[in-house]
Amino acid sequence: MQNSVRLKSFELVARDIADVDINLLHALSLGVGWPHRSSDWQLVLQTGQGLVAVDGIGRVFGTAMWFPYGEDFATIGMVITTPRTQAQGNGRWLMDQVLERCAGRNLSLNATHAAYNLYVSLGFLNEAIVYQCQGEVVLTLPATPPLNGELAAMPADELGAIASLDCQAFGTNRASLLGLITEKAAIYGLRRNGQLVGYSCCREFGRGKVIGPVVAASDHDAINLTAVHLQNLKGEFARVDTREKDGAFADFLAQCRLGVFGTVTTMSKGKKFLNRKPGEPWVYGLAAHGWG
Repeated sequence: MQNSVRLKSFELVARDIADVDINLLHALSLGVGWPHRSSDWQLVLQTGQGLVAVDGIGRVFGTAMWFPYGEDFATIGMVITTPRTQAQGNGRWLMDQVLERCAGRNLSLNATHAAYNLYVSLGFLNEAIVYQCQGEVVLTLPATPPLNGELAAMPADELGAIASLDCQAFGTNRASLLGLITEKAAIYGLRRNGQLVGYSCCREFGRGKVIGPVVAASDHDAINLTAVHLQNLKGEFARVDTREKDGAFADFLAQCRLGVFGTVTTMSKGKKFLNRKPGEPWVYGLAAHGWG
């Protein structure tokens, strides 16, 4: 795979994202309207690998990252290009580089509207819609369902139990990612008969706070695991990314004034990514678009 590409009047070279000034990455995401702060970029860089398209004087024109889980799966995210170079094939060139490095892995990503056709042309298939629900939380939360179990704050040192439950819902072990997320997150766990059956995290992101991951086996459990964070965010900006189009959980978010701001499409290449089973743990709230 060629390490450079000529786009009309200038040439771009692929560099390791770890070697690029984070301020340049932040400027790129700001330029396309993404909410990531420098600290959000810092967390992303700790969890994955990536490439940056730069010109001869070091200007950044695009990024693409992948987040490996084990030997046979990875998610792809932070695929950003300037509008000018996107139209000239920069996104495809970056994705070709990523696919070469991820050869042999099953892949999943969440496609923006702008990049959707590119991913279709690369062989990715639709699986679900992700609804970006965000807004200023209502001052009086709607009533929550009766709590079935014990809901309490969890210390980060209980990562093993969290990661085991998360693996059932997500489909593969992402303990290293969860370890980084939970370092600076508020974590709550739901237990029944002493067994952890759900958990949720809330951390700073973008304009305010993001609640995710939220893992539960039912809408009612997911509502309680989300409401415990929203109680502390009344009047503040919060975000939950979910694949729940309707039902009790989606209705609850709407009643909390977390309206659908936009959507992206979960897609996969290789083995199908999503595998929801009735009564088993499910990811109600995503950790982030790149992580799933």
